[in-house]
Amino acid sequence: MKTDPKNTRKPLAFYYVIAMLVLMLLNALVFPSLMSPRVREVSYSEFLTMIEEKRVQEVAMDTDQIVFTAQNAEGDVSIYKTGLWPDEKLVDRLNESGAQFTAAIPTQDSPLLSFITGWVLPIVFFVIIGQLMSRMLAKRMGGNAMQFGKSNAKVYVESQTGKTFADVAGQDEAKEALREIVDFLHNPDKYKAIGASLPKGALLVGPPGTGKTLLAKAVAGEAKVPFFSISGSEFVEMFVGMGAAKVRDLFKQAAEKAPCIVFIDEIDTIGKKRDGAQGMGGNDEREQTLNQLLTEMDGFDGAKGVVILAATNRPESLDKALLRPGRFDRRIPVELPDLQGRVAILKVHAKNVKMDAQVDFDTIGRATSGASGAELANIINEAALRAVRMGRDTVTQTDLEESVETVIAGYQRKGAVINEREKKIIAYHEIGHALVAARLKDAAPVHKITIIPRTSGALGYTMQVEEEERVLMSRADMLNQLVILTGGRAAEEVVFHTITSGASNDIEKATNVARTMITRYGMSDQFGMVALETVNNPYLSADTSLMCSQDTSARVDAEVQKMIAQAHDKAIEILTNDRDLMDRLAGHLLEKETITGVEFMEIMEKEDHQ
Repeated sequence: MKTDPKNTRKPLAFYYVIAMLVLMLLNALVFPSLMSPRVREVSYSEFLTMIEEKRVQEVAMDTDQIVFTAQNAEGDVSIYKTGLWPDEKLVDRLNESGAQFTAAIPTQDSPLLSFITGWVLPIVFFVIIGQLMSRMLAKRMGGNAMQFGKSNAKVYVESQTGKTFADVAGQDEAKEALREIVDFLHNPDKYKAIGASLPKGALLVGPPGTGKTLLAKAVAGEAKVPFFSISGSEFVEMFVGMGAAKVRDLFKQAAEKAPCIVFIDEIDTIGKKRDGAQGMGGNDEREQTLNQLLTEMDGFDGAKGVVILAATNRPESLDKALLRPGRFDRRIPVELPDLQGRVAILKVHAKNVKMDAQVDFDTIGRATSGASGAELANIINEAALRAVRMGRDTVTQTDLEESVETVIAGYQRKGAVINEREKKIIAYHEIGHALVAARLKDAAPVHKITIIPRTSGALGYTMQVEEEERVLMSRADMLNQLVILTGGRAAEEVVFHTITSGASNDIEKATNVARTMITRYGMSDQFGMVALETVNNPYLSADTSLMCSQDTSARVDAEVQKMIAQAHDKAIEILTNDRDLMDRLAGHLLEKETITGVEFMEIMEKEDHQ
């Protein structure tokens, strides 16, 4: 018969008794002097001297010693003792000095003082030592060693949160999905009347920087309820069971402050799929924490108004038990903003910044396709910093455009030294990209060309900006993208009859585009609509896993090479036919170092009309 390990645990009083016994032993060893009388031993000659000086007050004789009280040099009365000595005149000397004879002289302090010095002080001493040791242990462990089971959740009340849906831009669908939760917290009766219950949990899913945490705070701000915020990593402890204790404590606090909102950021830290590898690399602590979270979410009543919000950018790694209805009932995508959303986000972050009246946020929004809310906020801040560096008190359109380039390509390397031949190659390389883009149908217009090096390692770049937001890419569009990417290398070959390392980034991008067309989009005649690879994490990286045999993979590589070679040949053809125009554009770029898309098109149109 197996015994329950919980029942074999000793009661807390048992450990207190053990501690007291150890304390008594240490008290006897470390503080014996405190329990013994404080008596000073002197020689018999000193005793006689004190009698002659009439400093002896009381005398008591024992079988083997004489104990007496006398004044010391400072005038204080102390207890002394000395050995017996054959002295027939001792009694006469004592009588002459005025000393009194007593039966015994107490050689210990008062009972209260004895108790304090013998017991209280040692206990205080060991308590202080214990506190110091616990604090040292807490510093090494990154927490309070005496509060292992506390959740350490940050609690914000309405005045501290200070966020509403007005502070969240570009996430209209996510806000709409969360408004119902806010309305339930405000007006629970109308939902109860029809028999509806509040969703226990909502999972915010999306790339980093899209505003998942901000949305959770805005829900609490709109509902005007307490907001518990904790990261998934705060549940992870080195001791097994501590994470589960923190989960229990968190839900206990939430129940006490209901209605409220509990927000768990990066829930994938504790919510990963359970693989059953107990004792073989499995994480018992994480799985116990997850099991406790599942139990707590099942145990509380949604009618009390406790809402669990969680955020993650790795939804594919979460345990299925966590995602079932009754726990996280809703999955709310918080995706990268579209053009309208980017413009709205830029305006929100520009509220507290002095902006020039001529600033065009639509242009900046078109130039930042694929940017997250955090990146757009950074662009506004970089523009404000640049305005200060330039000695202006307002942010201009130039500041915003330069900040976009700073976020994309890094700061300008003004001190970089490039010789004239390499500078010429870079100019032709960038003009090659721009000229090919201008000659292709339906390609995005050229916005800017520069040969100023950047801290990202780019020696120059050509920026294209779509005139309107696009959500679909056709096969023709992606083939055009391949031709544009190979235009820089093609220009080097046409003009200098050589190739350089400057096309490395273009080659990498072209290879990824061609492979994606074949393996994921079904844009290859040889393979058709067959998925040959899958994206591991759509929000954090573009890493993929093959779903085909080695033979098929080799055929895919051959098809990628063929597709890029065809695009390269087309780029060479375009630049060969426009060699004179390319020379003129490259010369203008060498002179100015940076030209706008308007200047570029003016030179092209002038050449075409001649």
